[in-house]
Amino acid sequence: MREPEFQDRYEAGRVLAGHLLRYARAPGTLVLALPRGGVPVGAEVARQLGVPLDVFLVRKLGTPGHEELAMGAIASGGVRVLNREVMDELNIGRDQLEDATRREALELERRERSYREGRPPPDVRGRTVLLVDDGLATGTTMRAAVAALRIHEPASIVVAVPVAAVQSCESLAQVADDIVCVRTPEPFYSVGLWYRDFAQTEDDEVRALLTQAAREQAPAGAQPSA
Repeated sequence: MREPEFQDRYEAGRVLAGHLLRYARAPGTLVLALPRGGVPVGAEVARQLGVPLDVFLVRKLGTPGHEELAMGAIASGGVRVLNREVMDELNIGRDQLEDATRREALELERRERSYREGRPPPDVRGRTVLLVDDGLATGTTMRAAVAALRIHEPASIVVAVPVAAVQSCESLAQVADDIVCVRTPEPFYSVGLWYRDFAQTEDDEVRALLTQAAREQAPAGAQPSA
């Protein structure tokens, strides 16, 4: 087994930013991080590139009895993306789908309120979005995020992660406009193996990073919400 690639998510974000310099201070560019683990990574990317930071929330819709298998996902802005192949194969009924959607929507709404603290979501129409997470294993959540974000009509979507399975990078390259995977170790196993410190990112840390970013992005003389 190789040594971990990164000390923690913050170091990973700084390394990732070095591979995204073509987007530095580019007008209309912003970082959308996938909570929770993607936020420390995204915060460093945004800081290094001098672009705004926000979050894009995605909740997987697990199949009944096999919650790890996604039959779809819901995302910020009321978007739902379904995997019809999985639903048909497992004969998932409408009631089961709606139950899962309601359950995950409650958690998504809780996180939206908790993380934004009154700040409105950004308008991504016509903008270049750097969609950041701490890594890609299967890539299912990121794929759902790309599909959901497309509905909001950004100019382009760039998937950017510090570490990923080769197959996931190849798969996401088919749906994103650009993809940056800094490290693709083989065999991959899991994202956490490539970090020395992969402790769970807590809600308080996410809020603090977003509040700090909002304060730094506020125009001179403005009073961003706390």
